[in-house]
Amino acid sequence: MITLGWIVVILLFVIGMVGAVYPILPGVLAIYAAFFIYGWLISWEHFGFWFWTIQTLIVIIIIVADYAVSALGVKKFGGSKAAIIGSTIGLIIGPFVIPAFGIILGPFIGAVLGELIIGTSWQKAVSAGIGSVLGFFASSVVKIGLQLVMILIFFLWVF
Repeated sequence: MITLGWIVVILLFVIGMVGAVYPILPGVLAIYAAFFIYGWLISWEHFGFWFWTIQTLIVIIIIVADYAVSALGVKKFGGSKAAIIGSTIGLIIGPFVIPAFGIILGPFIGAVLGELIIGTSWQKAVSAGIGSVLGFFASSVVKIGLQLVMILIFFLWVF
């Protein structure tokens, strides 16, 4: 059971890290779930109040920062709420519509279309699209860093 537990935990860590850049995967929630799997299949003894408090705070920070950093990128480049909504929709459906490049083109096209729908000039719409891509990359860097911290804390607590 211990081997199965470790396999599932490591698999969830990998899914979580891939999910930091590929929004269809659960990302931080997969990493958080790995802690429960470890507890159920291996042992709860390493986890106490401080472990769960720190990990839960990091999860909340990641979820809030994910949206905030992406939105900030759009706003910084002159985008409106329509661009933020379009970028979010593009981020979700882009990888399905354009498999190889949808993760980048989806938010860009979504932000541009969002701006064009509300009557923004083509140049400002493209600028908002660029901001959405930069915001996505910045958000991914933040998520990757914080998720690595979560995994590091897990290993420090367990070993």
